[in-house]
Amino acid sequence: MKNSLQADKPFTGYHMLVWIITFFAVIIGVNITMAYYANSTWSGLVVKNSYVASQEFNGKLAEIKVQDALGWKGKLSAASGTVAYIITKSDGVVVPATSISITFRRPVTDTADFTLTLVKGDDGAWSAPHALSDGAWIAEIDVASDAFKQWRDTLRLTVKDGAIR
Repeated sequence: MKNSLQADKPFTGYHMLVWIITFFAVIIGVNITMAYYANSTWSGLVVKNSYVASQEFNGKLAEIKVQDALGWKGKLSAASGTVAYIITKSDGVVVPATSISITFRRPVTDTADFTLTLVKGDDGAWSAPHALSDGAWIAEIDVASDAFKQWRDTLRLTVKDGAIR
């Protein structure tokens, strides 16, 4: 009596060859696809030379402590296609900056990075026309002032409908 699961044709060497070729074709195809995406997306590189970055760490830490001792506070805003930044001292007085630039970076890719050079307004706020696209951003703000050589602020922010949340 024949079982209903048995085929009419026996499993031959030809069938085994087809299975082996199919198996390895799938494995090779997946490997090629993964290699392509690994090489065409974000490299994961944060610094070009980690040894040099480690040697600069203490100097950067000292600069941050000096900067924090100033007590300056910055406020970044974006609305109606304009990015604005105002920096004040601890007593609320606007810092007399000579230039402000902001570099916007995406957290995991460098394809959308851009830098804005802001222009000083009458109220002490600095601004530039630019509509931010929605999503996660890292903003690196560089402020030059006569009172302090270089002041830097780094913010991680989320933009929704062109405004910072």
